[in-house]
Amino acid sequence: MDLFSYYGLFLAKTVTLVVAIVAVILVIAGVALRKRDAGGQLKLTDLKQRYSAMQDEMRVATLSKAQQKQWQKEQKKKQKREDRASKQQVKQGADNPDAKATTWVIDFKGSTDAHEVSALREEVSAVLAVASAADEVLLRLESPGGVVHGYGLAASQLQRLRDKGLSLTVAVDKVAASGGYMMACVADRIVAAPFSLIGSIGVVAQIPNFNRLLKNHDIDVELHTAGEYKRTLTMFGENTEQGREKFRHDLNDIHGLFKQFVHQMRPSLDIDAVATGEYWFGTQAQEKGLVDELGTSDDLIISKLNSHQVIGVRYAQRKRLMDRFTHSAALSAERLLLRFWQRGNKPLM
Repeated sequence: MDLFSYYGLFLAKTVTLVVAIVAVILVIAGVALRKRDAGGQLKLTDLKQRYSAMQDEMRVATLSKAQQKQWQKEQKKKQKREDRASKQQVKQGADNPDAKATTWVIDFKGSTDAHEVSALREEVSAVLAVASAADEVLLRLESPGGVVHGYGLAASQLQRLRDKGLSLTVAVDKVAASGGYMMACVADRIVAAPFSLIGSIGVVAQIPNFNRLLKNHDIDVELHTAGEYKRTLTMFGENTEQGREKFRHDLNDIHGLFKQFVHQMRPSLDIDAVATGEYWFGTQAQEKGLVDELGTSDDLIISKLNSHQVIGVRYAQRKRLMDRFTHSAALSAERLLLRFWQRGNKPLM
């Protein structure tokens, strides 16, 4: 009996020691990951190489086995010749006579809170750090719009490209509405797919009010502010007609700024005719002057493969350790509540 008692005590001590060691390792690893997770990583993709590889794969698929072997031999010889020529140019210190301008491709798939703008600013800064005057930028844009300050900043990031003299083309394959169109209109050229959704130049805000429900249950809500219009509408207090009028006045002011911005970017537009909050399909949008051409981003990229280097630019934010292991259950709930609050209290465009 004493033997089993000693063994049990020894086992308990061993398990405790192992658990303590593992806990220390996890804490150290967590601290290191948090430090590393503070930043992100810039990822560049040679889209020309990707399209060429796809093209070669399709060509090879149509050949017989004997023809495939012959084709592969020829490709190896061609690659060796190109490598030798490149090395010779490096040794001689000569500039590459075949050097081409670059088309930098950026993707922006925007959400309501426009949190993607943090990656966009990194991508724009990276392009501006190396781009020459002959380079151009293609933004593949997809967004139904969202908070005013977020999409205002996103449009300002694109304006940085224009200010540096880089040609900017925006391609809309699906939707660029409201704040999404605010971004698009910064471009020198807007290309939209025929059935993409364009426009919605307007501002909307809504807020639920539970005041009557609370009164029925004898619940009072006190709201104290300093400043006549610090809070115009509230979810739980009793709203006044004066507050509603100020809220509508603020929306009209934002709409006016939105219209002014679009007209400044595209002065040929009949701004009063298109700033009604309506949206149109790509073909209709072209007729109204909201877009310049019909087409897809794929066509634009393929058209540049012979004349330009085509490089995809993406800034990837590292995920936190908690996000990877718990799937962000708590964070998802928090973001859901945040979006609910934003939709109720902040104007969307």
